[in-house]
Amino acid sequence: MIDGHLLVDAHVHAPRLPTLAPAWLRWAHEFGHGHDWPAVYDAEGTVVPELLDAHFAAQGVDHAVLLCEYSPKATGIQPVEDLLPIVKHNPARFRFLANVNPHLHYPVDVEVERQAELGAVGLKLHPVHAGFSCADPMLYPAYAVCRERGLPVVVHCGTSTFPGSTNAFADPTLLDPVLRDFPGLTVVLAHGGRGWWYDAAASMAMLHPGVWIELSGLPPKKLPEYYRRFDFRRLARKFVFATDWPGMPGTAANARAFAETARAAGVDDETVRGVLGGNAVRVYGLD
Repeated sequence: MIDGHLLVDAHVHAPRLPTLAPAWLRWAHEFGHGHDWPAVYDAEGTVVPELLDAHFAAQGVDHAVLLCEYSPKATGIQPVEDLLPIVKHNPARFRFLANVNPHLHYPVDVEVERQAELGAVGLKLHPVHAGFSCADPMLYPAYAVCRERGLPVVVHCGTSTFPGSTNAFADPTLLDPVLRDFPGLTVVLAHGGRGWWYDAAASMAMLHPGVWIELSGLPPKKLPEYYRRFDFRRLARKFVFATDWPGMPGTAANARAFAETARAAGVDDETVRGVLGGNAVRVYGLD
């Protein structure tokens, strides 16, 4: 809890450091300077579950959603199995998202099923780093599994500076045929259209009941500016709080900055509570 509110960080990277491209480590050190994130790792670069758990407890985080990634062109391969010891240590605090890359996984539906059986609460797709369009029919079997299981699909919708990235694939409008062909599918736009697509992401969230905007990597104080073409009080009801840990100043600092910014923009307390935790509980089926 933070200031009496349930707090869910829906976008947390906790990979083994040897699996990462050098650019990822540079990013983490540059943007994670506000907190001692390396302290949760052992000498071999593996997360110590007890230390990560204590870190998030101190930040007031009730639930943290961990990410794996299969993007050898950009950030490396961080397999889902590396997350399982963290979740096992404290399944009440930690959950994780599955990840597939259609260039590596075939058939994709089998891999989604496998990771779902391991405990995934959703599917993360990273078209920018992995080099594919989310409208590619190769992914349709994965969408079918997610709709059948009631799992949300989280899609990276924001520019990336990592070498090997293809930023054209960050356009959220590429999901339009997916939303047409899979009615009822829940879709979360990670990074909220960061770069050139804030308007597109907000429009999709307002148009589709099952589309959400996830705030990872977005400075809370700039949100009203990013979404200035929209009724911010109404749009905020579709926000899911997330940080992109460790690449941020601190989870508690980000949460309080969001609450302050939202209230200054006229957002009511019920909506703030939803953004900080309630919406994620609903989207990911958290206890």
